[in-house]
Amino acid sequence: MRPGHGDDVPAVLALLDGATEWLVAQGRTEQWGTQPHSTSPWRIEQITGFATDGGLWIAEYDGRPVGALAIGTAKPPVPPADVPEIFVRLLVTDRNATGQGLGGVLLDHARKLARDAGIAQVRLDCFAGNDGALIRYYESQGFTRDGAFVVQRVNAPDWPGQVLVQRW
Repeated sequence: MRPGHGDDVPAVLALLDGATEWLVAQGRTEQWGTQPHSTSPWRIEQITGFATDGGLWIAEYDGRPVGALAIGTAKPPVPPADVPEIFVRLLVTDRNATGQGLGGVLLDHARKLARDAGIAQVRLDCFAGNDGALIRYYESQGFTRDGAFVVQRVNAPDWPGQVLVQRW
């Protein structure tokens, strides 16, 4: 695990593109759509911002990025926390490494950053649609549900979201 920087933006976008391809292959297009993240000006700007503000972390294996974690402040529609927290803004892993526990490693890093800073809460939000598999994944990682929200979109179905929290 290492801090991310601007040079990592293309690798993070490639991880997101791979995750989207995987979701599309499963017929799960509601979460991120069908288009590559690497062609979205909004997504490029977002990932660049994560790298610039110091909240980007990269998991590497054999010298290549296999996962990315971004932490920072919760953004609307997620309500702000009423206690200090680490908020996970992005978690993505290489789909070729599925089942190797990379997501857990990245979440452990977020928990470690929180503990090292004397913070007793990690929150995140995720897609709440389809069959709820993503929510169940985070629950298997020790998170509990902490409020739902809906993002209304133009020319696309509304995007249901779930906030999850882990406290100690």
